[in-house]
Amino acid sequence: MVEFIGLVATQETSESLAGEGPVVQPGYVRRLARAHEESGFDRVLIAHWSSAPDGFVVAGQVLAATERLGVLLAHRPGFVAPTVAARAFATLDAFHPGRVALHVITGGDDADQARDGDFTDKATRYRRTDEFLDVLRREWTAQTPFDYEGEFYRVRQGLSSVRPDGRIPIYFGGASEEAVRVGAKHADVYAFWGEPLAGIAERIARVRAAAAPHGRQPRFSVSLRPIPADTEQAAWERAREILRLTKERAGELRKGGFFPIDPRRQEGSRRLLKYADEGEVHDKRLWTALAKATGAGGNSTALVGSYEQVAESLLDYVRIGVSTLLIRGYSPYSDAVAYGTLIRLVNEHLDRAPATV
Repeated sequence: MVEFIGLVATQETSESLAGEGPVVQPGYVRRLARAHEESGFDRVLIAHWSSAPDGFVVAGQVLAATERLGVLLAHRPGFVAPTVAARAFATLDAFHPGRVALHVITGGDDADQARDGDFTDKATRYRRTDEFLDVLRREWTAQTPFDYEGEFYRVRQGLSSVRPDGRIPIYFGGASEEAVRVGAKHADVYAFWGEPLAGIAERIARVRAAAAPHGRQPRFSVSLRPIPADTEQAAWERAREILRLTKERAGELRKGGFFPIDPRRQEGSRRLLKYADEGEVHDKRLWTALAKATGAGGNSTALVGSYEQVAESLLDYVRIGVSTLLIRGYSPYSDAVAYGTLIRLVNEHLDRAPATV
């Protein structure tokens, strides 16, 4: 079984598409959430950055507007006490049982951290995340008051009256050594940006080796930006237009903090830029030009081709051990609708030949 995750934001915008109107558009959020549900997505990511609208509020709106769609709510440790964050997630889960997941964003961009008043270095942030998740799990599971004494957090007689009936899964991203060390200890799902197949296979092996001493067997996610069309030629025409528009907007996006100031300080960005330097297309149709144009400040590698070709490439990731596919487009609403075809094609193949993947 493959899990599909999309993305819901509060305004129709992307690297190639300038947003219009208010940053928060409630009607748009509801329409976009329902489009994802109708297309067969399992969850949608509610992303986080320093200037973003509050994710808990957005997640509540998404959950209220849909019947089965789950949310993957991004959260940066360090700004809210772990006991408080644990109760916030547990409360959301109590209203929408089994539909809430936590995506841990430790933070790789010093400038974006500083906008919210955090001036710690990356190594410190990962040590803090480790403690944050220790306390969070205790708050979710403790039946009697507990104490905790750490470098960053101290708790005396902590106890929550609201605890998730089931487990709220923890997703975790990061390519650095610090990220692997902490993520392997805590993650239920370890998330990667869209690298070539060999790179993802290498990273899966690395995380599995780091998780083994903790007795953990995480699942794995890959984030990609599919650009499908009815024909391969039409897909490439659209891809080149998206690249042109993205380059036009680059200056505006950098001023707004959309692109990182120094992408090569982030290991994940360095990896994507390295692949972009090695070639514009990897494997069958992994396209790196958009990663280079944006400085690889996030999920920015695309799969370009017909719907059948892109579905085939998604299945290639499943064959090497990926169980979650996070796919989002450059025209968020229409792509969420169109991706229903990709989800159907992938699921049909899995239903026909489960032993081959």
